[in-house]
Order: sequence, then C-alpha cells, then structure tokens
Amino acid sequence: MTGTPALDALLASITAAPDAHALFADTSARLRRITPFDAAVWVATDPVNGLTTAPVRVENLHEGGCGTYWESELFAEHVNLFRDLAVAKVPVAGLREVTGDRPTLSPLYRGFMRPRGFDDELRAVFRADGQPWGQLSLFRERGRPPFRAADITLVQALCTPMAQRLRAFGLPAVTPPSAATAPGLLLFGAGGELLSLNDEARDLLAEMPPGPAAPTPLGIDLPLPVWILNTAGRARLTGAASRIRVRTTAGRWLVCHATCLRDAEGRTGTTALVIEPAKPAEVAELIAAAYELTPRELEVTELVARGLPTADIAARLFLSPHTVRDHLKSIFDKAGVTSRGELVAKLFTEHREPLAAPTTVRVLDAAS
Repeated sequence: MTGTPALDALLASITAAPDAHALFADTSARLRRITPFDAAVWVATDPVNGLTTAPVRVENLHEGGCGTYWESELFAEHVNLFRDLAVAKVPVAGLREVTGDRPTLSPLYRGFMRPRGFDDELRAVFRADGQPWGQLSLFRERGRPPFRAADITLVQALCTPMAQRLRAFGLPAVTPPSAATAPGLLLFGAGGELLSLNDEARDLLAEMPPGPAAPTPLGIDLPLPVWILNTAGRARLTGAASRIRVRTTAGRWLVCHATCLRDAEGRTGTTALVIEPAKPAEVAELIAAAYELTPRELEVTELVARGLPTADIAARLFLSPHTVRDHLKSIFDKAGVTSRGELVAKLFTEHREPLAAPTTVRVLDAAS
C-alpha cells in the first residue's frame, strides 16, 4: 500500500493541511476513496491524558447517535480501548478482526453499532513520540466486508503523520483579548444535565470552535461541545478530576477542568466545570511539542525559563556545559530564536494583541 499514488497524495495533503478542521475533512474525503466507510468520528485529543478536545468531526451519525457513541466510549467499551491502542505496538485495530468475528463481545457494538446498522469499526490513535494527539473511528454498515489487514496497514501509515500535523497546530498565535473577565463556571447534576452557568462561561463557550454539541436545557441558544460534556462526564463517573486544553477559534488556549462536589456526608452529586484562559506554563509543553523539542530539550528549556545559567543547568541534568550549549543551539534553531529571552517569551508568554493605543486629542488654545 505504501507508495501508491493515492496514498502519496493523501500523505501530502496531511502535511499541507492549514488547520485541524481542514485536516480532518480532507483526510476523511481522501481516505474514503481508498478504503470505503459509511460513518466516521475524527477527534483531537489532549496529548497528556488522551481525553477528547477540539476539534471533533462527526460524519453520518444522526438521530442522537453521536451522544450514544460518546457515552459508550466513556463508560462501557472494553474492546479496543483508545487508551490501550495509544500504547500498543500497532495503534490501529478492527473490531471484527480482534474479536474473531464476534462483535457482540463489545458493548459499543451492542448498544450503538448494531441498532444503527453498523457491522464493523476500525479505530486508531494518532500518536507521535509516544503522545496521543488524536483518534479515529471508521464504521462500515451491514453488508459491507469487515475491515481487514490491508485497511489496518493503510490507516497505520497515517497515524504518525496525522499526529505530527495536529501537534504542529500548537504553535503560538497572536490573539485578541477574551470577552470573559473571570473564569467560567458550569454546574452539572447527578445525571449529567446542565444545572446552571455564569455569564463568563457563556462568553468562553462562544469562543469554542465548531463541532458536535448538545442543546442546553436552560432555554438558551448555547449548545455544549462534546469535549465539555466528556470532561464533566468523566469527572462525574470516575470521581477523579478531569482536565483538557482547548484552542479557541481565535487561537487562544483555554483550560477546562472538572471535579465532583461532595455534600456534608461525602456523597457526590454535582459536578463543577471551570473554563479559564490557560496560563503560559499550562500550554508551554504543547508549544514545545509543536516545535518538536525532544524531552531533554524541553527539560533544558524549562530550566532556562527559571533563569538558571548554563553551568547550573548542566549540574541539574548531569550534563556537561558543552552538551547544554548544544541543546540550546538546537532549541534556538527549532523555535526560530537567537536568545534565551526570545525563547522564554515564545514559549512561556501569552501571545495577545496589544491594547489599542489611546487616542491622542489635540487641544486648541484660544490663540489658534
């Protein structure tokens, strides 16, 4: 399969994609022509924990199917888990291939696929340097042949290039100030329903990129993106804090973190989700990854940001000063800077448009 004109064109389009939305749309259209499928879910993930973030592209899932898919994946699925594929030697698997043509072993098949006429799923994790940057589900309807080895090999060829392109979109951008003046807060009930939210949450939700969403029950035209619902749902059902980073339509990074609230008896019920602008340090690793810094180069960069001189960095990392200088040269080249100050500014400083300069008013005196 490698080296065919169709695959070569597909890989070239991945490298040239201008943004993640275009990446998913174009890759899906081209891939469908090589290995047909009837529905798909393309997802960007937070590389730290593999949780769903923006953007998300859903194709051919109608009549509530999207919501059922997310619920099954989060809380029931035990075949081909994305977290298992993220660390597998081959990060691609077909449901029928893995189960020996016994798909009913999968709760996702029983509760989601079979009722909608889907007979097989191929899923993949887009990973680079051990980090998951995205994931994919492809579905085939009943009557089509199942996904087999050739399909797995084809999609596997896309996994690293897709991850590298998604990673590249983390480069910093100059963004205008946000309309929100404080953190946004959303409260969810025991069943996952939205109970209330503040005005700042509305402002920040309005900055979210387009994607699959669910309507709110509060009588407002404000759908909740699937990555918000997933983050809150994971915290609600696992009892553990859940956190993702999302890039807005303006290029600004937001942090969404959810946690369960407990009453006086220690019982959980309400889940609180906070959305706020990400601090520079919270996205520095994403920006560093976009510049393709190695783990060691990132360690050196973090110590540079703390103001340590070369000798102290060498001592901390058990390296020679010469090796540290070599790392710094590589870091400067990758980030396109020429000094430590420029490097820190690029990775650890918020990139916002300057406020408009005050208007100069010329006062004419009586003699004019």
